[in-house]
Amino acid sequence: MRIVRLTEDTKKEALEALIGRSPSGYEEQEKAVREIIEEIRTRGDEALFAYEKKFDRCDLTKETVRVSREEIEEAYAALDPAFIEVLKKAAANIRDYHEKQKVNSWITTREDGVILGQKITPIEVSGCYVPGGRAAYPSSVLMNVVPAKVAGVSHIMVATPPNAQGKVTPGTIVAADIAGADAIYKCGGAQAIAAMAYGTESIPRADKITGPGNIYVALAKKACFGVTGIDSVAGPSEILVIADETANARYVAADLLSQAEHDPMASAILLTTSMELAEQVSDEIDGFLKTLSRAKIIEESLESYGYIFVSESMDDLVDAANTIASEHLEIVTKDPFQLMTRIRNAGAIFLGTYSSEPLGDYFAGPNHILPTNGTARFFSPLGVDQFIKRTSIISYSREALEKVHKDIELFAENEGLTAHANSIRVRFE
Repeated sequence: MRIVRLTEDTKKEALEALIGRSPSGYEEQEKAVREIIEEIRTRGDEALFAYEKKFDRCDLTKETVRVSREEIEEAYAALDPAFIEVLKKAAANIRDYHEKQKVNSWITTREDGVILGQKITPIEVSGCYVPGGRAAYPSSVLMNVVPAKVAGVSHIMVATPPNAQGKVTPGTIVAADIAGADAIYKCGGAQAIAAMAYGTESIPRADKITGPGNIYVALAKKACFGVTGIDSVAGPSEILVIADETANARYVAADLLSQAEHDPMASAILLTTSMELAEQVSDEIDGFLKTLSRAKIIEESLESYGYIFVSESMDDLVDAANTIASEHLEIVTKDPFQLMTRIRNAGAIFLGTYSSEPLGDYFAGPNHILPTNGTARFFSPLGVDQFIKRTSIISYSREALEKVHKDIELFAENEGLTAHANSIRVRFE
């Protein structure tokens, strides 16, 4: 793995490489996605089933597009009972964490008759997209569905691609059932996003669509935003580790590889004050690559987007971490909690030797659907707040309005909005 001194130039080079992975500059794919969306919008189920036949080689009908209760029972029977118990434990941890995110409606009153407040309302229908095939991750099902359930969403549906026989990955089905999904639909890709965004004869229209997917899914979510809400346009996975000389090189190397194995476009970066650690981590990575099953993917990822940056200044490392704004950030230093207070931009922060990133992926409870490609500067992890709406409440008595009506009229007139001013003035003629 390449080891470079951290400078403004090397940091800029890495940033340009990382930004280049974002879902933009895909004109050909965008054109195909737009065509799929328009077909689904105008032809509904007919187009959806045609695209499923084309892309997933699966024949579907209105009667078979939804996973039946019998298929759910088959999925439970197909899974190792021990794994089902792990899914239940993980779901409980995720539910407990997200319960703490809930917010309540509130009202304040004043003696002069002013009533102000905020009304919290869950969205009615949420759509969770789950990849299929080799990229089927039951953990992502839990992370999407559980927060929606905690928020009080009335109808939660999952869309996931079937195989050619019309079957869905058992782990996806069981995770969706444990998490509390109300319906599971057999459709994938851009056509699934379009179906949930616009609705078809078989699939209801979603108020919000969440979940990861390939470039076609990402572009479809981007194109449908405004017709429906989305969580974010996700890019490839990322990990950044800040470590000093006290870190265990073997652990750090293992953690970097845990994200590099996702995708050739995944990013793994180490920021360290120790050249000795940097060299040890690089050697450990070489050793792991001889044994890991996804070594080819990891090698491609590290070749393009893997870096070990070395600097004598921890201040420079913190500055680089805030600039990169990584999806996952591990801090493995003498005092990780103190260093954490200086981090402004990260999707999730893992503190200390035994807080490896996969702990957050599967089990701890915080959501693993996180901002990528530097969007941690302004986006947050998926959570309960993504599935609620805040509605403002305003009520003034005549007494309260009389005290301020001239101020409001003056404000409106200065903006050239005389009808606004008039709406207030007529009440005191």
